[in-house]
Amino acid sequence: QVQLVESGGGLVQAGGSLRLSCAASRRIFNINAMGWYRQAPGQQRELVAVITSGGNTNYAYSVKGRFTVSRDNAKNTVYLQMNSLKPEDTAVYYCNVGGDDYDYWGQGTQVTVSS
Repeated sequence: QVQLVESGGGLVQAGGSLRLSCAASRRIFNINAMGWYRQAPGQQRELVAVITSGGNTNYAYSVKGRFTVSRDNAKNTVYLQMNSLKPEDTAVYYCNVGGDDYDYWGQGTQVTVSS
């Protein structure tokens, strides 16, 4: 079983930056996409950003221009650079790795943005 371990969350003031990392416990083959989701209290989990095996990216409208998703295939790691953070970005952030016949999730990391 693959484990995804997230790091980099924390408390930051509005306008600040954080960089989330998500590392897989072992090499994963045939990845379709790697990405980040978030869930705020009382809200449904939503897509934040995703990067495909071909390098194409897709972002939620609310984070476009502020967040950047990237990946290091050699390290089985996906990153989320978050700039110009807003209080509404406060949530638990989850990484996800998906293939044709698997769907792995991390345990989540808390991001709190104070106003």
